[in-house]
Amino acid sequence: MDHSLQAAELFLNGYNCAQAVAVAFSDVTGLSANFSARMASSFGGGMGRMREVCGAVSGMLMVAGLLYGYDSPADDAAKKAHYALVQQLAGEFREAVGSIVCREILKNPPSDPNPSPRTAEYYRQRPCARMVVLAAQILDRYIEEHPLNV
Repeated sequence: MDHSLQAAELFLNGYNCAQAVAVAFSDVTGLSANFSARMASSFGGGMGRMREVCGAVSGMLMVAGLLYGYDSPADDAAKKAHYALVQQLAGEFREAVGSIVCREILKNPPSDPNPSPRTAEYYRQRPCARMVVLAAQILDRYIEEHPLNV
């Protein structure tokens, strides 16, 4: 499955950037699309439109945590390995885009809680569809190179 195309389609159908990436990988995480969308719903617009970490990056890292994360708070080796993975994936995104911060990528858009109407103009001006494609591509490459042991 091409997760990047699916993520773009989901974004273009109204899902926020984090939801688009998380839902696109539902086939891999085993989570339902509805659960994935709810889990990621707070992270669109750089965390509730506060324009912090790009939602596409947040969605990518949520999926990475589900697939490769740790669950024992005492396992420092697992934490270290996972945090290295987070930095690697976010670093690839930053290298390609120049930032992982929503306000920098979008050049200081409004940060109020009101969703922007999804119009043709909105999609033409925003790079968000490209950001979800990139995040999904980065994650797909990593998964391909690091098969899951499930």
